[in-house]
Amino acid sequence: MAHRVITANRLRDGAVVWLDASGEWVDEIGRAMSSDDDDAVAAALESAKAMEAAGHVIGVYEVEVQAPAGGASHSLQPVRLRERIRADGPTVAFR
Repeated sequence: MAHRVITANRLRDGAVVWLDASGEWVDEIGRAMSSDDDDAVAAALESAKAMEAAGHVIGVYEVEVQAPAGGASHSLQPVRLRERIRADGPTVAFR
């Protein structure tokens, strides 16, 4: 089964955020909780949707990631290009 993380956008400023193991939203995908357990991902998604309903984040969903051998989460890489762009920031420089 593929590893997945939970993502959303922070409501107050629109920043991309990731759900960590303690249930907090963090700015870096490397700090996100990653799991290949369907029950764990479902529970995290349910918790994130409750935070969405409370007005903390918007657009909650799960993202498939490639987890490196040994489970080092600091180098999680989203599988889809869209999510890699969200994780790494804009693809153009602003002046």
